[in-house]
Amino acid sequence: MKIALLTHSVNPRGGVVHTLELGEALTRLGHQVTIMALATPGQAFFRQTSCQLELVPIERIKDPSTFHMVYRRIKSYVTHLKSYLKNHQPDIFHAHDGIGANALLTLKQEGLIEHFVRTVHHLDVFENQAVQEWQSLSVSEADEVLAVSPFWQEKITKEFNRLVHLVNNGVDSKFFSNKNEHLQKEVKEQLGLSDLGPIILCLGGVEERKNTVRVLQAFHSLLIEFPSAQLVVAGGASILDHSKYVELFNQTLEDLGLSKSPPSTLLLTGPIPHDWMPSLMQSANLVVMASIKEGFGLVTLEALCAGTPIVVSNIKPFTEYLSAEHCSWADPLRPESIAHAMKEAMASFSPSQTLRSAQTLANIFSWDASAQKHESIYQSLISKEKSTCP
Repeated sequence: MKIALLTHSVNPRGGVVHTLELGEALTRLGHQVTIMALATPGQAFFRQTSCQLELVPIERIKDPSTFHMVYRRIKSYVTHLKSYLKNHQPDIFHAHDGIGANALLTLKQEGLIEHFVRTVHHLDVFENQAVQEWQSLSVSEADEVLAVSPFWQEKITKEFNRLVHLVNNGVDSKFFSNKNEHLQKEVKEQLGLSDLGPIILCLGGVEERKNTVRVLQAFHSLLIEFPSAQLVVAGGASILDHSKYVELFNQTLEDLGLSKSPPSTLLLTGPIPHDWMPSLMQSANLVVMASIKEGFGLVTLEALCAGTPIVVSNIKPFTEYLSAEHCSWADPLRPESIAHAMKEAMASFSPSQTLRSAQTLANIFSWDASAQKHESIYQSLISKEKSTCP
């Protein structure tokens, strides 16, 4: 099959990682995969891929509102795809977010494509009614809808009253378990990671969904017992505007007195090179994923494969695939619970147990197995389309 996978960004976000890994796994099955992604001038994917790439140009806009950002991206996709279709005819168009899905819906309504698939990683609540409507249309009008966790599968099924396929995420266990002492030393030096520790790592940047403020509050209470501790908040290359939450984060820093602490106490790295990720995780004493909402939470599997203990919110979808054997649970709404889980995880850390957990979960969550499920759904959709043609 010729398959076009659409994603909203070239940045290292969970949905983008899923798209890349799925594309490579489908390629290993013998399919011709093109990954399409929106990119501003000069941007490129955060890592290389064996798939064909089609970067969809978007102009930088002065209006930062979510509505204009989404509108411009949908329009950019539609314009580019109309040109692309003059010379290419993929069998499957598969969007991994509402932006690509709405562009494909426009093409379908205009008779330029027959069908499209939409994967839902998670759904958000938007203040702007038009953006909220675009999100709903991306699910209700897709020919097939996929979800990456039973929690979201059930939620979407109830909300939209339609069939939703469950497809698993995966983890590249070899990549995250690979140890490179020279690179690890370089990463620690470049980022200013201390040997005193402990190093607490959060990925995803300062975002409300990532619960960064409560993690900061939990970390503050940890400093009494571990005065040399470092909180490293890495990543955060989101296309959404998180400025209001960043203001709250900065105010919390002031309120806790952390703004006057040594610069090494809190490190906000921003996006980091993909090749650094294993070394960063392996340098950390703990990875905290205390999110209040996730589609799946790939970081949990990646951290365990890196050999690092994890603190995780005791909410779905995490509770669907993790147990107390794999992580330390925390109530994401209570900073004191997050702090307690941090101490518990570090005190009970067992390298051998973490390795066993990683191996067990990596065997369950395989990108090749995920690609096989996708392949079956694609083939069924094509067969159904052919059977309904006059």
